[in-house]
Amino acid sequence: MPTQAVIAESKTRMKKAVEVLQDELKAFRGGRATPGLVEHLKVEYYGNLTPLKSLATISTPDVDLLVIKPFDPASIKDIEKAIKSSDLSIAPLIEGKFIRLNIPPLSEERRKQLVQQAKQAGEQSKISIRNVRRDTIKHLEKQQKDKEITEDDLKNAKKQVDETTKDFSDNVDKIVTQKSTEIMES
Repeated sequence: MPTQAVIAESKTRMKKAVEVLQDELKAFRGGRATPGLVEHLKVEYYGNLTPLKSLATISTPDVDLLVIKPFDPASIKDIEKAIKSSDLSIAPLIEGKFIRLNIPPLSEERRKQLVQQAKQAGEQSKISIRNVRRDTIKHLEKQQKDKEITEDDLKNAKKQVDETTKDFSDNVDKIVTQKSTEIMES
């Protein structure tokens, strides 16, 4: 496999690590209601665990209110059960064919906990990125050992992988900083 293909594959894997972080941080709430708080919840629906976003529309008519309107009104109790059993600590209110979630303001202590969790998630993402770097460099060194690429190709490829790793790690830091600021200011 040519070095550019190996590097492209490593970029794809690093990008995936950043996307996972972004998805994970959607569930961290600031002071406002966002569908990301609940859309990842798994609801037991006819014996299958189904993401909430597949079962209902989730809207935010107000900054501190989420409204969940199930496509199938019979699933409302299942959705309520999933919300109650989640780690959100929010009591759902059933009103006819929809569920209301009033999002309480965060205490200073809880905000600091969320910022710490965001930093931990960012660190896990950076570890994933460094693991991709390590695997890519091992692969390139094996190619050089097997005489598939030259020593200069290996040196240039390592430099490119290191630059890519730094770019993605910096991106993770930026994402975590933005989320931390959002949590503390809201």
